[in-house]
Amino acid sequence: VQLQASGGGSVQPGTSLKLSCVLSGRPFTDYVIGWFRQAPGKEREGVSCIGQEGISKNYVDHVKGRFTISRDNANNTVYLQMDSLRPEDTAVYFCAATITYLKCYNALRWNYGMDYWGKGTLVTVSS
Repeated sequence: VQLQASGGGSVQPGTSLKLSCVLSGRPFTDYVIGWFRQAPGKEREGVSCIGQEGISKNYVDHVKGRFTISRDNANNTVYLQMDSLRPEDTAVYFCAATITYLKCYNALRWNYGMDYWGKGTLVTVSS
């Protein structure tokens, strides 16, 4: 399984950015996808998970109402729409995959359990 995240960039506070994550190598619909991020000097933390059918979704508290996760199973892609960006959202964003939703849900809090990781994409929010 290979995962490739893209869409990062430098933006001003209050603006939006949409990240993409493409999974290849195995059937896309077998996998739950999660987004995680690592800010400079900090540990990696969970952001959001989406189930195989795109129905089950979870977000960590500090992105609820601002970030939206979605998936396009026809194109093997998961998206993270990030609105009302803040300087504290600055981080390298990673997507990761696993088979069961519970593993992703737990990984949002405990930061372990995902089976496959892609390289990250850098998001910088600064005025």
